[in-house]
Amino acid sequence: MSSETSGTFDIDEFAEEMERAPENLEVGTRVWFENHVIRVWEIRLEPGERGPFHAHTKNYFWTVVEGSRGLQRFDDGTYAERDYEVGDTKYLEHSSENVMIHDLENIGESTLRFVTVELLD
Repeated sequence: MSSETSGTFDIDEFAEEMERAPENLEVGTRVWFENHVIRVWEIRLEPGERGPFHAHTKNYFWTVVEGSRGLQRFDDGTYAERDYEVGDTKYLEHSSENVMIHDLENIGESTLRFVTVELLD
């Protein structure tokens, strides 16, 4: 990951969506595989496309398979903008007591695509 910027945004612009976010556990655009141990998601966003606010309540990791520039907004009113490059991978720990709520928008000029694996067990 490179070229990261951050700041704040007006959370009221997303108030209705943010209210539903804790119940939205769809962390990707399509489920590729699921069993009792893992759930594998594809996240695919074309330029200008945004995935809605959603909640992460499981440990998970993601890997970039098509890179672009992304913007994530968080429920505390902060945002992070960065370039995602093929092969970038990150592991995050979350639970029902340590929930992360955010969205993801492709602000780049090419498709942004991740594979995300939630650890269910």
